[in-house]
Amino acid sequence: MEPVRYFNRMTGSLETEQIYGERWLRLAYENPCGAILRHLIKRHFFSRWYGRRMANPASKVRVAPFIEEYGLDPDDFADPPESFASFNEFFIRKLKPEARPFDPDPDHLIFPCDGRHLGFPDVSQINSVFVKGQHFDLPTLLGSADLAQRFAQGTLVLSRLCPVDYHRYHFPAAGTPGESRLLNGPLFSVSPLALRRNLRYLWENKRVLTTLETRSLGTILTLEIGATNVGSINQTFAPGQPVTRGDERGFFAFGGSSTITMFEPGRVTLAPDLLEHSAKQTELFAQMGSFLASPVG
Repeated sequence: MEPVRYFNRMTGSLETEQIYGERWLRLAYENPCGAILRHLIKRHFFSRWYGRRMANPASKVRVAPFIEEYGLDPDDFADPPESFASFNEFFIRKLKPEARPFDPDPDHLIFPCDGRHLGFPDVSQINSVFVKGQHFDLPTLLGSADLAQRFAQGTLVLSRLCPVDYHRYHFPAAGTPGESRLLNGPLFSVSPLALRRNLRYLWENKRVLTTLETRSLGTILTLEIGATNVGSINQTFAPGQPVTRGDERGFFAFGGSSTITMFEPGRVTLAPDLLEHSAKQTELFAQMGSFLASPVG
């Protein structure tokens, strides 16, 4: 069983991911008998059922063992661990502002979330991600032939959040967001264990698309992609109201999930380490607020 490895920007080293629920994920997506389990866990009722379990006050007992097992730092939390009334309340926790400092250059775009990231300067040139021969179906992902044509050679950043991560997501730049649009679908896992089997989960899963109109970077597309055991995608911004870089956009309830950020062609240059590791098909772990890209010109 091949491990999931990523490059950690903070430590400067290649690390092996400690996967939450790994035994069940490998059974569902790597075992020949996993089809029945995949059919069950992709359905919305399964994630709603699990989400209710994590919102039950009885789930509070899971918080302290989870913090210890995955090495989280409670000093980063805006509220103390004992204040959470359920595991899901802990899961959607806010952080102290100093826990996620923004890149000091105000012109730089920032990562919208904690996660393991892949960046592609030209989405039309993505010839394999996780599985060779699988290509991004941009019209299906965006639910719009017009948007797909406009962004056909744009820059794409895929950010994968694990259950151990901070699960609030933010705006990568200042601008004015539009109304969010729901593109419904199933809830397959978006773990590499699943995407190695079928990349289509990214554009088949339930997802929410929002446009961000900016002064100098054109239109930025942001997508939140649901996944198994993600109870809900919750937007917390006000459409039509200007936002600044790093303002909160929303949060995922319990589960692993992903976001996609897309830029129009020729607008941004991705961070060198993101380009370097993505070219090797190795995810880069970086935190929300750190350097994602710089404007072209």
